[in-house]
Amino acid sequence: MGYQFVHLESFARKADTKGRSTDFIFAEARRKPEASVHVENPAPPVVVYGVDVATVQDMHDTAAAAATIAVKGGHTRKLAKDKKTLHTVVASYPATMAEIRDDPVKRKEAKEWEKRTINWLRSQYGDDLKSVVRHEDEEYFHIHAYVVPVDEPGMSALKFHPGVIAKRAVMDTGKDGEDRKTLSKRADGAYKQAMRAWQDSYHEAVAVPCGLTRLGPQRRRLTRDEWQREQVQARSLQKVVQRAQKVKADGETFIAKTKADAATVAADAARQQEAARKATAAALAAQDRARKDQEQAQSAMADAERYSGWAGRLRAVWDRLRKSCLIEKVRGEFASEIDRWRNVAQTAERKQLEAERQRYEAERRACEAQDSAFRAGIERDRLRSILTPAADPDAPERSPSPRLVMKTGFQK
Repeated sequence: MGYQFVHLESFARKADTKGRSTDFIFAEARRKPEASVHVENPAPPVVVYGVDVATVQDMHDTAAAAATIAVKGGHTRKLAKDKKTLHTVVASYPATMAEIRDDPVKRKEAKEWEKRTINWLRSQYGDDLKSVVRHEDEEYFHIHAYVVPVDEPGMSALKFHPGVIAKRAVMDTGKDGEDRKTLSKRADGAYKQAMRAWQDSYHEAVAVPCGLTRLGPQRRRLTRDEWQREQVQARSLQKVVQRAQKVKADGETFIAKTKADAATVAADAARQQEAARKATAAALAAQDRARKDQEQAQSAMADAERYSGWAGRLRAVWDRLRKSCLIEKVRGEFASEIDRWRNVAQTAERKQLEAERQRYEAERRACEAQDSAFRAGIERDRLRSILTPAADPDAPERSPSPRLVMKTGFQK
């Protein structure tokens, strides 16, 4: 396992001192012959995030042609061609394409590194990250990211360069009395510190989980033994991080499950509590209705008894006087209620009489069945005596006749 490599750079439509312009960068990415002389057998790039390179180039060129910047006097002018409008990032994995093709383990590790790198790029650039492609026609496994600030007034790609931003901040806020040389030195220090922080963020998010070291051996002049020991430490740190991530994931899963279970229990308890509340309310309501019905029935019976007694006395008055306003009033108000309760009593009496009748009928049928059984036994013995030859007169009967015992109080 090796060390991390990630590099950023911005480009303008006008070529720099090395002859590199945005057109050249896009042509190299698309593996056009005039820009791919460094590749022995050029192959089309593989898009691993976003859109293809041709689409990114159209997006960039259209936005750059229409972009303007504000100048003094409230005027605007078109964007100068030496304005840097394209930001790129190159990240390389320390394994050759041949190793990755031949070794499934290395291929899996490289894919994991690629996924983590893309996630880190997205966290750095957001929606301005338009495309990430992989080149498989070079020696080492690596990817290119293309960042286009289409929504940025002036399309300044340098806003993505942490070193430039830090240096400009120092230069723009120089202290009074500070000479130019001191200010420039302090700005350069801020530039380096910002770039180290940028590399550290990649190391923490990608290199450590993938077992890569922060720096290589040559830059620090390490011996072979020292470099191997550092690689072992990096792999050990990778395992520690992986275990920590697994513990964290397991803990988050357990917490989520516990919360879900608690929510389910709370919901069930709430439902049961609500059901109990409703049942209690229904029971109380039923009890109240029963109490009111009972009170109403008792009142009605009392009224019926009272007025029925009056009715008996008033009936005599009616027979003598033939007419009475009081009697008519009583009858109008209580006759229906008295009749209703009288009907209730008559109905209950009928039901009782019907029950008595059914009981008597059941007893009568039981007696008839018992009598039939006795008669059948007698007839059976008589036939047996006829069909059986004469035997010793002193011999006991084989089937003595049943004794008929009538129940006390039985009436046929």
